[in-house]
Amino acid sequence: MSHSAPSSLASISVDLDPLRCYHEIHALPAVDTQLQHVILRRALPRFLDVFSRHGIRATFFVVGQDLDDAENRALLKRAVAAGHELGNHSHNHPYDLARLPRHRIEREVGDCHHALHDLSGASPVGFRGPGYEVSGPLVDVLEAFGYRYDSSIFPCPPYYLAKAAILAKMKLLRQASGAILGSPRALPAPTQPYRPNSHAPARRGNSPLVEIPIAVTPILRLPAIGTSLLLPTPLISGAMRSLILLGMQRQPFFNFELHGMDLLGADEDNVPDPLRSRQPDLRTPLAQRRATLDELLSSLLRQRTVLPLREIAQRYT
Repeated sequence: MSHSAPSSLASISVDLDPLRCYHEIHALPAVDTQLQHVILRRALPRFLDVFSRHGIRATFFVVGQDLDDAENRALLKRAVAAGHELGNHSHNHPYDLARLPRHRIEREVGDCHHALHDLSGASPVGFRGPGYEVSGPLVDVLEAFGYRYDSSIFPCPPYYLAKAAILAKMKLLRQASGAILGSPRALPAPTQPYRPNSHAPARRGNSPLVEIPIAVTPILRLPAIGTSLLLPTPLISGAMRSLILLGMQRQPFFNFELHGMDLLGADEDNVPDPLRSRQPDLRTPLAQRRATLDELLSSLLRQRTVLPLREIAQRYT
């Protein structure tokens, strides 16, 4: 196999984490039942419209539990009909999935796997772990299910340090976040697709899987994800944003990761105030984020072919 990505390619992937995941992160009470499926029902159609305008076939990572709802299923079928890929994002999105006993990992992967197969008639071939976490036992389960790729590695020291600081602050305030601080072993992992070591996925090896890392810039490994590029924040200045964009363009391949939350509107979708105050995305108007995403896609994808992650994985087979 080649150890460098084919030139002029990119992928766009979207994690469809339900709203309850953000409540768990911020130690908020349970989500109101009326908002339980708001990300799939309101944000997913917006992504489909944006991607249609740009001629993009993307990869959506789905939490299997959301497939119990008929309206959600209809929307995801619409995504499949438009040529998008549906990937496995576990059944219940436990943030500590990679640390669970093997039988629980098998249940989380398997339940979502079968739900996606029932939806589309085809088995998913790609997986992304909750919280960007992957482990040897999780890779072993994915291999047993016949997956072609994993896309959980996020080799980004700045993101890791920022997350560590936030979780430390929450601990001091005695707020029990559902998120966990993952292993730092992923931080020096390759930034381009590679065959991982089945027992140590952050290192190269001979797994039948391909690991497709989430995009970071070369050298500095700055986070090239939606949260960094769609939101005006004190941490990401205009100069820093330009540096991230330049770094992405210098990568032979990049996997630009977004979240359903990126196209959720605080006012438009009636998000409650406690989450608005804690989630940076919701403090930026939806119209502004949509316009920024349009500009980003036009800029990032100029002279690149955008393929779903399953097609990138095939090029490393």
